[in-house]
Amino acid sequence: MDEINPIRDRLIGLCLEEDLGFGDVTTELIIDPSTLGKGVLLAREPLVLAGLPVFKRVFRALCPEMAFEDYAADGDLVPAEKNICLLEGALSSMLKAERTALNFLQRMSGIATLTRQYVEKVRPYHVRILDTRKTAPGLRWFDKYAVRMGGGFNHRFGLSDGILIKDNHIAAAGSIGRAVERVRMKAPHTLKIEVEVEDLAGTEEALRAGADAVLLDNMSPAQIEEAVRLLKGKVLIEASGGITLETVEETAKAGVDLISVGALTHSPRAVDLSLEIVQGNFSP
Repeated sequence: MDEINPIRDRLIGLCLEEDLGFGDVTTELIIDPSTLGKGVLLAREPLVLAGLPVFKRVFRALCPEMAFEDYAADGDLVPAEKNICLLEGALSSMLKAERTALNFLQRMSGIATLTRQYVEKVRPYHVRILDTRKTAPGLRWFDKYAVRMGGGFNHRFGLSDGILIKDNHIAAAGSIGRAVERVRMKAPHTLKIEVEVEDLAGTEEALRAGADAVLLDNMSPAQIEEAVRLLKGKVLIEASGGITLETVEETAKAGVDLISVGALTHSPRAVDLSLEIVQGNFSP
C-alpha cells in the first residue's frame, strides 16, 4: 500500500480539490496555519479496517510533516469505541483533509467489513469470495484493495486481465461454441477462458467447447448442484448473480470453487468513523 502508485495519488489529489475548491474559508478564518494540534481517529462501530495508509496520504498531501501513531492495522477487526490512530501536525491541514480522508476510509472499511461477513459464512467449505468490476467509477483500486483486506480475492481488475465470455459476447458470436472457438484461435496460450452460462444446456456446451472455467450466473440452488455434478474436477466453477449473506452458504455447500459478489463494491454501507480533535495530553 505504501508503494509508489500514481493512480491512487492522482485520485487523492482530485478528491481534495473537489472538497477544498478555492480553500476552506471556515478553517482559514479561525485557525492560524502555524498552529499545531492532535486528532484521534475513532471507530464508532465494530468494523474491519481497510484504507489506513490512504487515510494518511490524504493528510500528508496537505501537510507532509503530519505524524501518526497507529493502534490498529488494515485487516484488523476493530471493536466499537476503539482508537485507531493518533494524528499530530498542522491543525488547519488536519481539518481541511478530514472529510476526504474519512470518506475514503469509511467506504473502504465498509467494503472490508461486508467482505469478511461473506468470507466467514463460507469458511468451512474452502470457497473463495471474489469481487467484480461493479466498483465506484474511479475508485476500483481502492475498492479491490478493501476486498482483500476483508479476506476476499480479486476477480479481473479490468477487461485486459482475463478472458470472460459473457452473454452479450455469446449473442454476438451466435453460440458458446463459436465464441470459444474464436477466442482459442487468437488468444495467447497463457490466458484461461471462462464462460458465463445461465442454464444447464449452456453449462454442457461450455464444457464441450473446452472452457477452462465456467461461471454459473443467476442459477437456482438446484441448477447449481446439477452443474457442479457435470463440471467438478474438469473445470474451475464460479457462481455469481444475486448471492446474498443469507444464500451464500447454500451456494458454497453445492461445491463451487469461487463465489463472486457484486454487492461487495457496488452497494457497501459506509462504516461509522470519526476524527476528534484532542485537547491537552492524550493516552490511547
